[in-house]
Amino acid sequence: MSSSRPVSTDSSSTNAAAPATERNAAPTLNERLENLPFTRAHGKLLGISGLGWALDAMDVGLISFVMAALLKEWHLSPTEASWLGSIGFAGMALGATFGGLLADKLGRRYIFALTLLIYGLATGASALATSLGVLLVFRFLVGLGLGAELPVASTLISEFSPRSIRGRVVVALEAFWAVGWILAAVIGTFVVPQANGWRWALAIGLIPAIYSLVVRMGTPESVRFLESVGKHDDARRVVERFEASPALFPKAQKAEETAVHGTEESTDNAESAKVHSIWAAGQRRKTIALCIIWFCINLSYYGAFIWIPALLSAQGFSLVKSFAFTLIMTLAQLPGYAVAAYLIEKWGRRATLAAFLIGSALAAAGYGLAHSDVFIIIAGCLLSFFNLGAWGALYALSPEIFPTHLRGTGTGAAAGIGRLASIAAPLIVPPLVAFGGTPLLFTLFALAFLTAATTVFFLPERRGQSL
Repeated sequence: MSSSRPVSTDSSSTNAAAPATERNAAPTLNERLENLPFTRAHGKLLGISGLGWALDAMDVGLISFVMAALLKEWHLSPTEASWLGSIGFAGMALGATFGGLLADKLGRRYIFALTLLIYGLATGASALATSLGVLLVFRFLVGLGLGAELPVASTLISEFSPRSIRGRVVVALEAFWAVGWILAAVIGTFVVPQANGWRWALAIGLIPAIYSLVVRMGTPESVRFLESVGKHDDARRVVERFEASPALFPKAQKAEETAVHGTEESTDNAESAKVHSIWAAGQRRKTIALCIIWFCINLSYYGAFIWIPALLSAQGFSLVKSFAFTLIMTLAQLPGYAVAAYLIEKWGRRATLAAFLIGSALAAAGYGLAHSDVFIIIAGCLLSFFNLGAWGALYALSPEIFPTHLRGTGTGAAAGIGRLASIAAPLIVPPLVAFGGTPLLFTLFALAFLTAATTVFFLPERRGQSL
């Protein structure tokens, strides 16, 4: 493959049947996109998607602080508070499942913007709730939009990223989750404890509704999606825009190596195109394994972090001190993502995800046994570090195991199954704490992390391979 601008072709399906020499002379649009360096256009797309991702995280994170405040202000029982934490995840389960399906039918960009609008308006409206019932309805609507947006955004970024650093770019997207959660912790620490502070905190959630307009105008549609629906001219224009964009970083892979990859993978890509369901024989085992991993990580992550401020408060810490502890723990998420982003292209997806899941299990066990302020903070920081690094690796791995025409559906289905765990997680915390205390609760979370780590090796390793 020469270093000059490649000659375009209409579709990847035509290329799959062509001889290897012809493919090397005339790469497909997808190959041209995958072989680019990381350009300014990639950076803009990552920034637009990442800011939406951060706003999502801010909303999810805020509910843990709102729960702790309403336990006191509305005199909620632990069971009522747990429903407040779970109802949003019920919406997320439906949103993730149908959002991915709609993204495969209507396009990634359109669904991404629509979901931001839905959950932004619902979050702002929830600030006006006068009863638990009304707040639950709005939180369910928030979950619908939020659940649909997350797998769609990761699929979009995965399909645009250069092949040699695709995992790293997706982890960078996921790192915006830490930014959003830190914002939530700051708002929770300094705003929520004030009079009607929880209302002002939720009112900030209107920002995504406004931001959805930016997303709709500034985000290109996936080239793979455009080609799958026959819009080859639109796909070509998107690729040419990225090719014309200045490179921010040099290529991490030689063109000759890329050409060899394309030759080796053409048969595999052609076979994948024949699979019409994520539950078909060629995909079933991978789909089940991915769903198990999503379920276990959701159970442990949301069971722990949604309840940590309230659990600390129940242990005798003041509301302000509980929120401050949570803020410190949250800051450890950023280095977790940074290490995962480095390792994912060095070790591969599976090894990185398994390592961070094992670290999460050890940190969860340590948190369950911690009693002093220092050990609670240390264990909580380690849990944040390893758990969020695992999330980054999971979002990088998930879209890669499905073919283009099933990618949104498969990623969304796995996320939807995971949301079933996030629904259950806040509900099981009060009875488990009442029965066996914090040690029993975090032992369960540790076992879930270990189960996920074992299941990782049932998935294929796609580092450096074409989508």
